[in-house]
Amino acid sequence: MVKHKNPVDPDLEPTDEVPTELLSHPSYQELMRQLDEAEKKGQESWERLLRLQAEQENLLRRSEKNIENAHKYALEKFVTELLPIIDSLELCVEKVPVELEAPAAAVIEGVGLTLKMFYATLEKFGIRQVNPIDQPFDPELHQAISIKEDASMKPGTVVSVMQKGYTLNGRLARPALVIVSKNG
Repeated sequence: MVKHKNPVDPDLEPTDEVPTELLSHPSYQELMRQLDEAEKKGQESWERLLRLQAEQENLLRRSEKNIENAHKYALEKFVTELLPIIDSLELCVEKVPVELEAPAAAVIEGVGLTLKMFYATLEKFGIRQVNPIDQPFDPELHQAISIKEDASMKPGTVVSVMQKGYTLNGRLARPALVIVSKNG
């Protein structure tokens, strides 16, 4: 590759210095002002772009989280409508006398099996039963409806469960209604 010589003055070396007479020229000053303005606008545009990118990323994360929650908790209303049916089936199985005639016993056994299938299906969809008998009272999962004096139990322990609670993917769908012990 051949280097071209400066046609004006071959001995002149390029420098970064601007001659003094150019610095005072009005067009040079105007160009410098325009350059400063352009740099300032460029910096403002860059900062705005960065803010918009951050906003977009935050919006995307929020949208993904909302969609995830919508999928995760879409069953919540359906589950809360099913729970009274489960309660009724449990009551049926628990309260029926043991010594029944064969046909009635078969019906109760069928209800018990249906209830087991219900529980298995609920588990598949992330629905867990809260049955806190003999556990410490937890206001996040339990709702105390009464207090019972019981010297044999540690204070604040669930003595009886009136209605089981349920969680959906870790979030409370219905609190367990409980009776809590206190020292007598």
